[in-house]
Amino acid sequence: MNFVKFTKKCYDNNQGYIVLVTVLIVGAVGISIAVAMILLGLGQTRSEATADQLNQTKALANACAEEGLQQVRTSDSYTGGGSLTLDNGTCTYLVLKTGNDSREIQATGTIGDVSRKVKITTDSLHPTINIVSWQELSDF
Repeated sequence: MNFVKFTKKCYDNNQGYIVLVTVLIVGAVGISIAVAMILLGLGQTRSEATADQLNQTKALANACAEEGLQQVRTSDSYTGGGSLTLDNGTCTYLVLKTGNDSREIQATGTIGDVSRKVKITTDSLHPTINIVSWQELSDF
């Protein structure tokens, strides 16, 4: 008879439900925090990938700018453009005559949908090419 009273008393006690609900709430909060941390980590990885792409596209633009300078070194009268394909991207350059010995070289490096642009301005070609400015631009 003591056992029946004890069992009935345990079933009538609502504290078990409170503990169960508390465990479920704490578990849900823990899972929410874990999911948020995972999503933040993925966002950080995407940001790093974009930063790498920006650096690589700038390197591509500079490579094409150097190629444009090399074309001017090879032939003083050179004007025109070209393109290069390097690793995972492409770049283009355009050499413009802006005066007797003045040149402007516009170069663009592109990887996917990310582009960077560089403009070089020179004011003389002899005895060496004198670079007045080398700057990154949002557009030419």
